[in-house]
Amino acid sequence: MKKKRFRFQWGAFLLLIFYGGLFFLLFTRMVTLQATGEVEGQELAARAAAKYSKESAITANRGKIYDTNGQVIAEDTLSYRLIAIVNDKATTDAKKPRHVVDAEKTAKILADNIPMDEEKIYKQLTRLNNDGEKPYQVEFGSAGRGISHETMSKIKAEKLPGVLFVNDLKRYYPNGIFASHLVGFALKEENKDGTFTTKGKMGLEYTYNKELTGKDGKVEYETDAFSYLLPNSEKMITPAKNGEDIYLTLDKTIQSFLEEAMTQVEQEYNSESMTAVVADPKTGKILAMSQRPTFNPDTREGDNMKWLNEAIEETIEPGSTMKTFTLASAIDTGVWDPNERYPSGTYRVFGEPIRDHNNGIGWGMIPYLEGFQRSSNTSMAHLLKKIGNDVFFDYLDRFGFGKKTGIDLPNEASGTLLSKYPVERVTTTFGQGSTVTPIQLIQAMTAIANDGKMMQPYVIDRIVDSSTEKTIQNHEPVEKGQPISADTAKQVKEILASTLTAEYGTAEDFILDEYEVAGKTGTAQIPLGNGRYSWGSNEFLYSFLGMAPVDNPQLIMYVSVKRPKLKGELGSVPVSKVFNPVMLNSLKYLNVNPEDVQHVDNATIQDYTGQSAEAIQVELANDGLQPVIVGGGGKIIDQYPKGPQKLVNGNIVFLKTEGDVTLPNFTDWSLRNVLVFKSMANLEIEVVGEGFVASQSVSAGTVISDSSPIVVKLKTPSESFNKDVEAPSEDEIEQIDNE
Repeated sequence: MKKKRFRFQWGAFLLLIFYGGLFFLLFTRMVTLQATGEVEGQELAARAAAKYSKESAITANRGKIYDTNGQVIAEDTLSYRLIAIVNDKATTDAKKPRHVVDAEKTAKILADNIPMDEEKIYKQLTRLNNDGEKPYQVEFGSAGRGISHETMSKIKAEKLPGVLFVNDLKRYYPNGIFASHLVGFALKEENKDGTFTTKGKMGLEYTYNKELTGKDGKVEYETDAFSYLLPNSEKMITPAKNGEDIYLTLDKTIQSFLEEAMTQVEQEYNSESMTAVVADPKTGKILAMSQRPTFNPDTREGDNMKWLNEAIEETIEPGSTMKTFTLASAIDTGVWDPNERYPSGTYRVFGEPIRDHNNGIGWGMIPYLEGFQRSSNTSMAHLLKKIGNDVFFDYLDRFGFGKKTGIDLPNEASGTLLSKYPVERVTTTFGQGSTVTPIQLIQAMTAIANDGKMMQPYVIDRIVDSSTEKTIQNHEPVEKGQPISADTAKQVKEILASTLTAEYGTAEDFILDEYEVAGKTGTAQIPLGNGRYSWGSNEFLYSFLGMAPVDNPQLIMYVSVKRPKLKGELGSVPVSKVFNPVMLNSLKYLNVNPEDVQHVDNATIQDYTGQSAEAIQVELANDGLQPVIVGGGGKIIDQYPKGPQKLVNGNIVFLKTEGDVTLPNFTDWSLRNVLVFKSMANLEIEVVGEGFVASQSVSAGTVISDSSPIVVKLKTPSESFNKDVEAPSEDEIEQIDNE
């Protein structure tokens, strides 16, 4: 047998070396990766997390804006964003296209439903990127955002391929034109990362944007390569923090009265502009504020409009409304004698004529009281000589003119008091030359209405954490000093009231049937520049600064109408058509007793905490009050109003006890009373409408033991005014000295 000869196989040897080397390198690499967890200086775990870890945003709601009674003025609401898929790569089945197939048809249908021209929509649907390729999807700017459910449904019904909707949040203003320049508006803006944030652009929405803006949350989780949630993967949730809620001093009902009256006068007289403010003189709270022209904050539509709050940011020459404070200065310094006579007609300051409004003819030698009632300019000039220049301007400073009131609104103007030249000092006494703001007139008038105490105006009642309902900021009334004595204030009110009722009074258009009004008209020339002024019946700023009722003013109001197209009547007529219905309806809404029943019997309540509700119920009823037990009876644990204090007979007193609540008969209750009961009873009561209760969904006498909602419907105030006597606010009650 022949022995085989060994032959060395170089090919096999080289293959062994090659593959062995590869295996060695692979093994070394695996060991290195296991040991270090890095590749090319990068953490593999981090790269895996970046690829498979997902994050989803939780959108935070912007804070709400409420009126003083908790009625919504601005809030976020569900809306939709329109998206069109335009790239045919999105379609995998030609029978079921997922992109826009017919751009012309799609543009036509969309143009019928969103505020964008058909041509612009078509260009957006057919546009190309810089590289000449179609984008995957397109949007339509502001026209494609904030779409309502109704519009979305109409577009969906057309079954347009490639047209999609994404849930979105929209800032919503449910009252339409409603203190628009005060509240302002907010819009969604696109961020650099492609996300959208609602940002305030004007008014309170802008000023308090930081407080109203929430902080988005997020959900983090892990998926596999196909985006399926991995087993046992943990979700990490960072909750969204909603924005803070802002409660205003505005009263929705009074604001609605004002908006309606101003709209009617604007349409009837086609005025260039109008401004109005309603305030509580005892606290400085602004209850209503508006201007014309105005806009709808949902659409931002408005014609010939200034994008500023004229009551705060714009100065005016106030005209004869300024005589109110010249009169107050004269009375307070002791130089006022209503029966003293002076020569009316024309007064000269170093040759410069100061004329009365009847072309300087005047009415001969007349008493100062008659001069004020006639709104005589020369009477003010003669009074200035008696008061003294320095003393007079010191009083104007005390009243807050020439400086900001400090109201919690932005861009407040301060106005300018001219006193360099003698003629400027004289014209300032009757409101010409020097400038003020409407809000300064309101602040100064609080001193006349409030026994000499001047209150700072404010519009923010409180700011509340929307999650915890904890009050973060609480604004309280601020007294700005006492520019005049209580006796002076009383005399000024009486004289202002006489301008409506006296034979020579200029304010008879402002007489109300049921309440006694005090106030001063104004007819101011409008400056044209270079010392020139406009002239003519349609070329003035007509105004009225008034209060009611005279004995105990509950409301003060300023109204101005610039360049109305008069129809032969006095300029005070369009002003009165705003002032009169708003003042009358507001006083009735607040249940302020008319003049003929002002002197009514009072009853004194005490602190009844810990006493028997049933016994106190009998005692209060005997005193002419209306006790309402909130709970099952027994010991009283809380009450509203608090004692001790005096209440007008007929007022409701709420006595809270433990136990289930028995529902009272809400018929003819005011909104405020319903809200007080709701708060004390901690019940789910849904209020529909305004004014006074007309019906309730759950019968009176029902014991409420669960959280089922109760619907209470209210009539408009004009239908129900004389029905209800409501629980007073703290500003409407007379405090009793404990001593």
